[in-house]
Amino acid sequence: MAYDAVVIGAGPNGLAAAIVLAQAGCSTLLLEAAETIGGGCRTAEITLAGFRHDVCSTAHPLGRGSPFFRRLPLARYGLRWIHPPAALAHPLDDGEVVLLRRGVEETASGLGVDARTYRKQVDAFNRLWPRLESRLLGHPFRWRLDPGADLKLASLARPASWEARRFRSQAARSLLAGAAAHTVMPLDKPFTGGVGWLLLVAAHRYGWPFVEGGSQALADALAACFLEAGGEIETRRRVTDLADLPPARVVLADVVPSALEAILGREERHGRKTRGRRGFRHGPGVFKLDWALSEPVPWKDARMATAGVLHLGGDFDQIAATERMVWAGEIPERPFIVAAQPSLFDRSRSPAGMHTLWAYTHVPSASAVDMRAMVEQEIERHAPGFGDTVVACHTISASQWEDYNPNYVGGDIGGGVLGVRRLLRGPYPGWSPYATDTDGVYLCSSSTPPGGGVHGMCGYHAAQVALRKINAG
Repeated sequence: MAYDAVVIGAGPNGLAAAIVLAQAGCSTLLLEAAETIGGGCRTAEITLAGFRHDVCSTAHPLGRGSPFFRRLPLARYGLRWIHPPAALAHPLDDGEVVLLRRGVEETASGLGVDARTYRKQVDAFNRLWPRLESRLLGHPFRWRLDPGADLKLASLARPASWEARRFRSQAARSLLAGAAAHTVMPLDKPFTGGVGWLLLVAAHRYGWPFVEGGSQALADALAACFLEAGGEIETRRRVTDLADLPPARVVLADVVPSALEAILGREERHGRKTRGRRGFRHGPGVFKLDWALSEPVPWKDARMATAGVLHLGGDFDQIAATERMVWAGEIPERPFIVAAQPSLFDRSRSPAGMHTLWAYTHVPSASAVDMRAMVEQEIERHAPGFGDTVVACHTISASQWEDYNPNYVGGDIGGGVLGVRRLLRGPYPGWSPYATDTDGVYLCSSSTPPGGGVHGMCGYHAAQVALRKINAG
């Protein structure tokens, strides 16, 4: 059978692209190599029966705020968002706990001398948010001139080390550091400050919510939307060559550039990169842990139990030093940890009275070092007796991620290093960030603008480009 479009990869971007095409009346086939759809949005019992763990992404500020997801009737397909009382808790070594809450005033009031500065910065983003959002998540180079929004957008290129100078307290500086470290880059690199602010502002606008039942429920809701529009899904269908595909007018690939190059028969040889991948590279990896617990984490400060997400690893200076070491290929002495405790707010995640804990830490690319002991030591610093609650633990090192998902090269779960080219041009040269140098083949993964995160906008924009090709005949 011939199709108008074939989409390779059923992650959030592949699903978004497939929905756009199917809703436009195109016959669309979505192929997924794994047993289940979802990509970075999968949930599985990877420790013990009855404990449901998010394998990759878990809290979804960008998913809740995605312009494309917002326009879909996902609640009709079972999607429910869960908002903990606090989006984030960040404990410091002196016993202080910084809380990021939905309310700007609630958050600012905990920042002492920096309350006014924080409030002023968030208010400035909020006033421009609709215009900024259209640029940040819109198609590059389709902006109308807007000096106010454009000036604010340019400020997002500042490093976190520069932005931290606004603050005098360790509380405010550390809150920004933890958010900025989600870039998996040293905090003196461009864009780290901008990403930090965007994640903080997103917490106030959309929260950092979990999906009831696990992140898989978001992928399942997107798939239901696609199937209702007339699309077809095949799982356990790995594509290694374009010849493996049925005839189609366009092909969209929710994969990283190296995977697409392999499908196109142009793998790297003798260490040289193909023409289509100039300027693109992968960043450090992550070491991921999931625990089944006999009880909630015994935090020293009860406020930690009100937060969905946790940032552990010290203050701004400590986090900055840790990220520099990882970037330089070294294992940090004290890891920066992003953790989440969804079962406190979603009882479907674990058996009655028991709980789950999700966490990852940054490590050099393809590192095989087992970070479990170091991570648990850092958790024990803030929750003495944590080890006694552990019933089971599942880990996956940076070197193992590619076995789970070939798109996570060296454990890089973000689709590549953040930079101007990736944010604006994508990995291939040409007129569109989504078009490749093979006619009718488009890249729709997080390696294209607007980049990483569960928002589906890379797939949405790539599908719009592919639709023009289809409609042009």
